[in-house]
Amino acid sequence: MLTRRDVVLGSVLAATGALAAEASGKSRKLTLFQAATAFLATLDAAQKQKALLPFNSEERLNWHYVPKERQGLHYKAMNPSQQQAAQTLLQVGLSKVGYRKAEAIRQLENVLHALEDGNPIRDPGLYYFTVFGEPAEKGAWGWRYEGHHISLNWTALDGKVIASSPQFLGSNPGEVRSGPQKGTRVLAAEEDLGRALVKSLDAGQRQTAILSETAPTDIITAAARKAAILEDKGIAYGELNPQQQGLLLALLQEYATVQVPEIARQRLAAIRKSGLDRVKFAWMGGLEKGQGHYYRIQGATFLIEYDNTQNDANHIHTVWRDFQGDFGVDLLEHHYRTADLEHGHDV
Repeated sequence: MLTRRDVVLGSVLAATGALAAEASGKSRKLTLFQAATAFLATLDAAQKQKALLPFNSEERLNWHYVPKERQGLHYKAMNPSQQQAAQTLLQVGLSKVGYRKAEAIRQLENVLHALEDGNPIRDPGLYYFTVFGEPAEKGAWGWRYEGHHISLNWTALDGKVIASSPQFLGSNPGEVRSGPQKGTRVLAAEEDLGRALVKSLDAGQRQTAILSETAPTDIITAAARKAAILEDKGIAYGELNPQQQGLLLALLQEYATVQVPEIARQRLAAIRKSGLDRVKFAWMGGLEKGQGHYYRIQGATFLIEYDNTQNDANHIHTVWRDFQGDFGVDLLEHHYRTADLEHGHDV
């Protein structure tokens, strides 16, 4: 017999599946393997040497979200046709929603460039594409798209994507307050849904959910290569009323659907399988817009962190981590031990 939570999560899964109807255009007809192969084929030998690293390279686990030089090939080093091939690869890797967010975040570099009097590190051309291992329908390979406030990582094995985390997206400014992009809020839903949920809690619920009146200055796990399970505190899904449960599920969907519908469905199904009652929401900091704040959503298999404290609480960091799925490390180890992989979707 279906419980109410089955029905609610089922509706989220159905909504995620509906995103597949958005999948149109040339890029959506390609597999990830085909798109990565096509991108590499546009490069000359020197470019390919930068863009293609061994799958077992230490660099594959060396992710970050600050503006810095990275290993890989950035947009500025590509000609227009190569940039188009890179864009197609990114469009195949992400949902339409995810792609729009990633592009909007990249364009915020122009806003920062103006606000910081032409600071050269604020450059939408400094976003890097890095492929780890030759793309193939057999064996393991992966790729990364990374720059300031973006780190997106995928691992594939035998024609299936088995890992899509760490997934980091940030936004500075969180809200553009002047200039041509005034009013832009790339991660508006992540902020507004979290605040709506914490403000919907009654006094007793807040005692459980709000851990501190002061927020940390960044996501707690930062750019750690392996995410640690944080303390088991916060308000559990089962302690929320139906409306509050809907807000929590909407937040989960917002983060999951950055990825293509197949991966989003798998993420939500894994949460359901491991137990919604084990999912907890925790908040730190102020409750009003403009006050520094942080929240996390943690379950048995995953962690979502959100922080908005820097630049007068107008600078957002978000991340999705999989405790046993980041970079596919644990899944690959399991596969090599058992030679029987049951995870992933076709690429």
